[in-house]
Amino acid sequence: MEKFLSLSLEKQNIIIDAALTCFGTNGYKKTSVSDIAATAEISKALVFHYFGTKKALYLYLIDLCTHILMNELDKKFDPTVTDFFDRIKIATSIEISVMKKHPAILSFLESAYFENDDEVKADIKAKLESREGERLRSKIAFEGTDTSKFKDDVDPRMVMKILALLTDGYLSKMSKTGIDLDALCEEFDAYINLFKNNFYKENYL
Repeated sequence: MEKFLSLSLEKQNIIIDAALTCFGTNGYKKTSVSDIAATAEISKALVFHYFGTKKALYLYLIDLCTHILMNELDKKFDPTVTDFFDRIKIATSIEISVMKKHPAILSFLESAYFENDDEVKADIKAKLESREGERLRSKIAFEGTDTSKFKDDVDPRMVMKILALLTDGYLSKMSKTGIDLDALCEEFDAYINLFKNNFYKENYL
C-alpha cells in the first residue's frame, strides 16, 4: 500500500477510478485484476505490486470511499441551516460534488452493499455495521433541525427514511457514465420541493 500512496495523486486517482468502475459495474467476483489494469492502462503486475491482492484493493476502496464522503460532508455541511429539506439538498449537493471527482464512487458503494461473495461478504458486513454513514445522515437531518414545520400527523424520521431511499436511488442513477449530474440534481430538487409542499404546515411554505 505504501508503494501505491507514493504515487502522484493523479496516478492514484486513475487506478482508483478504474477499480471503482470495474467493481461497481461487475461486482467483486466477476471483476478481475486484468480488467482493472486494462481500464487504468497499467500492467496487471503493477496492481498486484501496489495492493497485493484483489481483495485488499476492494476493501481499501470501501474504506477510501467512506472516508471521502464522510470527510466532505463533515467539512462542508452547514449546521446553521435549520430547515430539514434544505439540509438534505446541501448534503446531496456535497455527495454530487464528490461524484464529479470520482464518478463511480456511489455505484461502487451500492454494489458493495449488496455483494455476497464469500471471499469478502464478512469483511463488508463488519465495515457496514459501524454505520458511520447512517449516524452522520441522521445528524445532518435532525441535529439543530426545526421539525416543528412538519404537519402534526407527519413523522420526520419516516420522511427521512423515504428520502434516504430516494437519494440513494438518484445518486446510483447519477453514477452511470453519460448522466448529466446537474440536470438530475435539478430533478431531485423538484422532488424534494414536492415533499416539502406536502409535509410542511401551510404557513411554512
